[in-house]
Amino acid sequence: MTEAFEPVIVGFTCNWCSYRAADLAGTARIKYPPNIRLIRLMCSGRLDPTFVFKAFSSGADGVMITGCHPGECHYVEQNYKAMRRFILLQRTLAQFGIEPRRVRLVWASAAEGHRLAEEITNMVEEVRQLGPLNWPTAPDGVQVTRSVEAI
Repeated sequence: MTEAFEPVIVGFTCNWCSYRAADLAGTARIKYPPNIRLIRLMCSGRLDPTFVFKAFSSGADGVMITGCHPGECHYVEQNYKAMRRFILLQRTLAQFGIEPRRVRLVWASAAEGHRLAEEITNMVEEVRQLGPLNWPTAPDGVQVTRSVEAI
């Protein structure tokens, strides 16, 4: 019997808004798939694109980047920087043959736990339909693991 594919999603979240939205979803008992592992950053603008490459090369099937709504960043304009980086990141990943739908940028304020849960659910379903990424080896030749803890 073949096991059903369950995607591994890595989520990079802004400390001030989207991480708190995820916390709100948890405390309000809003259900979303357990396929996502959240990594808190101080700001979405602090996301180095190499973090996304590392997530994929370590076995992630998708990456979600979340932050404050444009114009509401605690670090003034850093989410605009995240938006520009996201566009360049999608272009770069396309050169590697990675479908653009495997990376998603979501704006969610601290009060939008329900919205964030919906976005996570939608992304998990979309990546499930895309199937596993199946990168055979990491850039340094190390065998890729499906373990999120290694990411």
